[in-house]
Amino acid sequence: MNPSTKETPKRRDPAIRVMMMPRDTNAHGTIFGGVILSYLDQAGALEARKLGCSRVVTVAMDRVEFKQPVYVGDLLSFYCEVIQKGRTSVRIRVYVDAERFEPPCQTEHVTSAELVYVAIDDQRKPTPFDECSVRENP
Repeated sequence: MNPSTKETPKRRDPAIRVMMMPRDTNAHGTIFGGVILSYLDQAGALEARKLGCSRVVTVAMDRVEFKQPVYVGDLLSFYCEVIQKGRTSVRIRVYVDAERFEPPCQTEHVTSAELVYVAIDDQRKPTPFDECSVRENP
């Protein structure tokens, strides 16, 4: 285990896994942070939906830390944990590990963030997670 992964807690399966492609790069040849932010949001939303509401919206993205660069060909795994649940909102921490395929092949903790989601009803108004309709597609 690489020492840079010590911060990341034991996890179950990742919410999503994505291989970084050349189209995802910035002017420096590494992966553009905005691409990673988008995947952080998707992973967090999937975790929030597990709480019973098929409709959630992102209201905040806090404590984003880009700890290591991400490269073309890296396989990113996004792991989530619920850290606080309220009546209509939930705070989720997302951890990102990069599986590197260039020697030396290793897995590194590269990014983490906290995101807040709010459950919404059919009229797009905040609704308690306990009162959401049964996992209907939006």
